[in-house]
Amino acid sequence: MSKIAKVTQILEQAAFKITSFKYIKAIKSAFVTLMPVIIVGAFAVLMQNMVMSPETGLAVFPAFRFLAALEPVMASINYATLNFITIGAVFFIGIELGKLNGLKSFFPGLMALMSYISVIPSTVMLEVNGSMQEVVNVLAKEFTDPKSLFLGMFISIASVEIFSKLVNMDKLNIKMPDSVPANVSLSFASLIPSIITITFIASCGFAFYQLTGVYLHEAVYNVVQKPLEGVIQGLPGILTLMFVAQFFWVIGIHGNQMVKPVREPLLLASITVNMNAYAAGETIPNIITMPFWDVYMSIGGSGVTLGLLIAIFIAGKREDMRSITKLSFGPGIFNINEPVIFGLPVMLNPLMAIPFVITPLVTGTIGYFATAAGFAGKAVVMVPWTTPPLINAWLSTGGSLGAVLTQIVCIIASVFIYLPFVILMNRNYDVSTEQNMTV
Repeated sequence: MSKIAKVTQILEQAAFKITSFKYIKAIKSAFVTLMPVIIVGAFAVLMQNMVMSPETGLAVFPAFRFLAALEPVMASINYATLNFITIGAVFFIGIELGKLNGLKSFFPGLMALMSYISVIPSTVMLEVNGSMQEVVNVLAKEFTDPKSLFLGMFISIASVEIFSKLVNMDKLNIKMPDSVPANVSLSFASLIPSIITITFIASCGFAFYQLTGVYLHEAVYNVVQKPLEGVIQGLPGILTLMFVAQFFWVIGIHGNQMVKPVREPLLLASITVNMNAYAAGETIPNIITMPFWDVYMSIGGSGVTLGLLIAIFIAGKREDMRSITKLSFGPGIFNINEPVIFGLPVMLNPLMAIPFVITPLVTGTIGYFATAAGFAGKAVVMVPWTTPPLINAWLSTGGSLGAVLTQIVCIIASVFIYLPFVILMNRNYDVSTEQNMTV
């Protein structure tokens, strides 16, 4: 076995272990389940601001002014979805982790949610008539929106792990007679483990505050989530994440699945913050979001392979390449590029690996500076990743023509990056053909 093959095998084994890690599997599955919630919230934000708003939407015109009366409907959908991302994540991570631990009911999700709520403050200070008043028994927005996402993930994992271990201890199970219905018997069997779990988690939160004077959510946000958000919001951070994804692709491993546990919580959180700011008419804070990844760094799929397909149409001479391109172009319009990755192939192809890795780094840089300069609008709407190019740029930025033009520039740049390598593939094919004819 060659050295390259050995290294590839080692990396494949490491990747398998990482993706098989149960906490990562639980987080990935939870965010897949949450995706429709985020998209529904995005639809509400889009309708509210581009259709029903009397300042920025279609309702600005007298003939459509009646639409403004429906704006509260979209606002309520936005509130019910985007402002409860952390709650949904806690619940679904609990369910998914419970399944991996052999618990088939929804109760682990409920246990995770109860545990999470037990460690966050239930009072807020509000200014009323010029003086600060304490309001008790409330759940503040900062504990349900993405700001507390990482705390929710940690508490969900910790509580379900503790509960799973306790529920498997026979000494802690209350056994009911056989005549008792199974669901009632199961509830009683979980009673003592539930009490111990939530008491322990709540006590940890209480002790942490008493010892430090800082609530647990503040500590996790400032020590873990905020630094990670800072890294991922910088150009080097997002380019590094993309490089890792592309590297795994070229050695035969699904790169997006490898970076998903890091990418999804941070980039989905950043687009949620942008959507809330957009709905409230506030300044949009984040450049790098999940739509940024899709619009500028995955045009046609991972590796910006729409540029590769166009380059083959322009300069490809090999019939096999052109046939695969024709078959791949339709799916590629919807950012599905497995046909070209496996068919050309790009995967495990040293020649094509170079542009496949480089291209999204270049287009991501173009998109970042265009957005930072204000030419392209920041993403304010989460659109499905299968939305075709140009349309996704328009919709995700709330109608920014600069974003559409920037994406066109990225597509052109990707074509120019791939072209020399397509020509090299032609030459390699010509040389091998001549050798075969000579023989």
